[in-house]
Amino acid sequence: MSHYNNDITSPEGASTLSKTKSNATEVLIVGAGPTGLVQALWLNEQGIKVRIIDKSAQAGSQSRALVVQARTLELYRQLGLADKVVQEGYRSAGINLWSQGKKRAHLTLGEMGKTITPYPFILIYPQDKHEKLLEQELANRQIIVERGVELIDFVSQDTTDTAKVTAKIRHKNGYEESVISRFLVGCDGASSTVRKTLNADFAGGTYEQIFFVADVDTSVNPFEGEIQVVFEGADFLLVMPYGEHGTIRLVSSVSPKRTPTTEADIKALTFKDIDTTALDSIGIKVTSVNWFSSYKVHHRVTDHFRHGSVFLIGDAAHVHSPAGGQGMNTGIGDAINLAWKLAAVLKGQAPDTILDSIESERRVFAHKLVDTTDRLFKFVTAQGALADFVRTHIAPTVVKFSWHNDFVREMLFKTISQTQMNYADSELSFGTVGDIHAGERLPYVQFDKQDNYDSLRMISWQLHVYGEPTAALQQWCEFNNINLITFVWRDEFATAGLTKDAIYLLRPDSYIAVVCANADISVLDNYLESRGFKLYSLATS
Repeated sequence: MSHYNNDITSPEGASTLSKTKSNATEVLIVGAGPTGLVQALWLNEQGIKVRIIDKSAQAGSQSRALVVQARTLELYRQLGLADKVVQEGYRSAGINLWSQGKKRAHLTLGEMGKTITPYPFILIYPQDKHEKLLEQELANRQIIVERGVELIDFVSQDTTDTAKVTAKIRHKNGYEESVISRFLVGCDGASSTVRKTLNADFAGGTYEQIFFVADVDTSVNPFEGEIQVVFEGADFLLVMPYGEHGTIRLVSSVSPKRTPTTEADIKALTFKDIDTTALDSIGIKVTSVNWFSSYKVHHRVTDHFRHGSVFLIGDAAHVHSPAGGQGMNTGIGDAINLAWKLAAVLKGQAPDTILDSIESERRVFAHKLVDTTDRLFKFVTAQGALADFVRTHIAPTVVKFSWHNDFVREMLFKTISQTQMNYADSELSFGTVGDIHAGERLPYVQFDKQDNYDSLRMISWQLHVYGEPTAALQQWCEFNNINLITFVWRDEFATAGLTKDAIYLLRPDSYIAVVCANADISVLDNYLESRGFKLYSLATS
């Protein structure tokens, strides 16, 4: 018979971990995919005590999500991870568009975002390697992912005087433990136990089309690291090389040789069941299949990301089509957005109400993302002669000529890389100067073999002045324990849209909280006071 044990000491035969690990923590993270791992790292970096559990006995061994976007790499820079990820990943040099066996357009990627970000490229980094790196970083900080540990139930107590979550977890040997935390974060995927326990809605739908994803080896890789987008009649195929010996990722709508009628039939499909017409049309000869999965694509967003002291982020909160390589990166963005706010509340630097902003920031973005990927998915999978003609003849021509327009190319990169994403409508954003609105990501400027993003390696509030700061502003920053970063004015800053002597107060996740044309201390004081921030209460870590 199972028991709900509040005792720290486990019975004979329990794992060493459950014997030695305290059953109290500040944040309990459920799920050790990229979202949960990044959440743990960011919280730990800010001095917060965490436990992270995952019901899987071992880390994933499939490549799954491949693309790491530029905005994710910028945020990884704050943990010292960006260089490692870039070094281990693969940069795609270009994209080729194919239809009816012919190459219709070649798009050179190169460093298309070199004026936008320190990471102006599309990076391919298999999720299994990605998770291994993140988990090792946690281990270096003496945080071990508790694998084979399942969340059974939890009770959240949110009152004026007391707020805590009591979670019941089961170790792989059957031992059950009660864990008390201030917050619980569900990062446990589309079938989230946390979401189901909350009885939270997951509104949306499921597309009729069946997709497959496969990692395969080829006898010859003729694409020199370039991405291939293939339209062959009603079939769509995406080819992403990411290995040195002809290893490629295939993503495609399925035209199976046999039609599956149930969910079990879909999961039972193998690579041998797939019509390879699109593959054959561009000369790919598969020699071995390393991983294959078939599925239907869902598009859903939960009703709330916050439920008192319990949160849903990543795939537990939103799922959408894989178009654009946005899913994993969005989950990581959720984790970082929430992590600095949880840390601020736990340190007494902000009121609990700041946590409500995850709804106006991340849930709003999730809805926009689902809408965008939904439109792209429908274009790619639309049936009929007209849709085929548009995909195979009109679209490649339009894309080819649009690619030569700098503005179009830049906007496309900003959208895909998530550097365009902003919180301009958030209650935590205030002010507009020129074309820059609070809530936006700080414009990136490179000059004299350096850039204005170097100071963002710190996970802390900081204030940027491009020009000359006043003595009063320097005193205000010192009193509030806010790092003041100043730059001698130069033309490159104006080109990026920055204003001389304006003040840019940055949140710990490097989005602009306040922008003001002059060093008006009262604007900053009113901002902190109205939102309950007390940054001076603790020294900057």
